[in-house]
Amino acid sequence: MANLSKKIRVLVGDSSRIGTQLLADGLKRDHSLNITPAYGAAGDLLSEAIQQSYDILLISASLEGDPRRGLQIVRQLRTIRTETRAVVLLDVREREHVIEAFRAGARGVFCRADSMKSLFKCIRCVHSGQIWATSDELRFVLEALAESPPARALQRGIAELTKREQDVVDGVAEGLSNREIAARLRLSEHTVKNYLFRIFEKLGVSNRVEVAFYGITRPALAPVAGANTPNNNGGEAPAQNIERFLAEAEQGSGSAQLKLAQLYQGSGD
Repeated sequence: MANLSKKIRVLVGDSSRIGTQLLADGLKRDHSLNITPAYGAAGDLLSEAIQQSYDILLISASLEGDPRRGLQIVRQLRTIRTETRAVVLLDVREREHVIEAFRAGARGVFCRADSMKSLFKCIRCVHSGQIWATSDELRFVLEALAESPPARALQRGIAELTKREQDVVDGVAEGLSNREIAARLRLSEHTVKNYLFRIFEKLGVSNRVEVAFYGITRPALAPVAGANTPNNNGGEAPAQNIERFLAEAEQGSGSAQLKLAQLYQGSGD
């Protein structure tokens, strides 16, 4: 039997009480997860997520009849307890819904049309610090960043980041919390927060997700001499490599998602 202390603690909040119960019951089939259903109002769900030490918040975008109430909870939680990683449940895989979820601070999005087996993988993937998204969903976000004023600000801010600020960006892109970044860089959490405030200002972004995607796409935006980036031989990426990246990204591979991000960013030059 799995050691309870090592289980992934998941707080579940769906759009209805019965939906929450059914989802929680399904997730309990994976014995590596410790599932807590949240039956109360959205405000109660937020209080529970803040007061208790959960690893993952699995929350519906729609709560209390409001199609964006769940995203408001994710946004509020992001500013208070950054170590809790949110996965947003979507009824449909539409571009705007995916973009809104990531802008709110989600670490992953999951469509109800997908299998419970995939949801197990999604939770473990996000818990390990990766971003969960299909190749199409990842492309939606990258396209939105390329189209938005913050993306242009990213281009201008590249040269302004110090080496230590780049290190902090790398940590955010890996899904690390402020505490984990502080431990890696041997800094205080307060110092890491100060670095993040300066990074937000320099890059013209407003949240960690935009910083994370800056970290993912940075090699394509500003290639370093000798770095291993896609197409650094001047040719096009082989079709079989792209197909492999797509297949691996669908399974939640962070490295494959990184390669796809670089390829998509490069295709827009």
